[in-house]
Amino acid sequence: MLIDLLNNEISEKDYFIENNIKIIYKKLPKKIYGFIHKYRDINIIIVNWNISKEKKKKTIIHELAHLELHHLDRQQELFSFSIENVEDEADKYVKFLMEN
Repeated sequence: MLIDLLNNEISEKDYFIENNIKIIYKKLPKKIYGFIHKYRDINIIIVNWNISKEKKKKTIIHELAHLELHHLDRQQELFSFSIENVEDEADKYVKFLMEN
């Protein structure tokens, strides 16, 4: 679980292997920090290489929240669901984890 990663109870490497995650750094438009996409069975996080190290870290955690909240499993649903609600849910989840 993401909380285990945040509490250093599992290494980043082990967490990524366990969840089949790959991170790719790409040049993205300024206002896009990153996104997560599932390709076959690989969870790919694309991160804007042009943002600060701290922002990259926060972006990766935010994208991992999407994964843990099963947003990728509900992609069809998301087209009819407001994207802002999904982003807010991920932000609130990360905030909750960080406070506990």
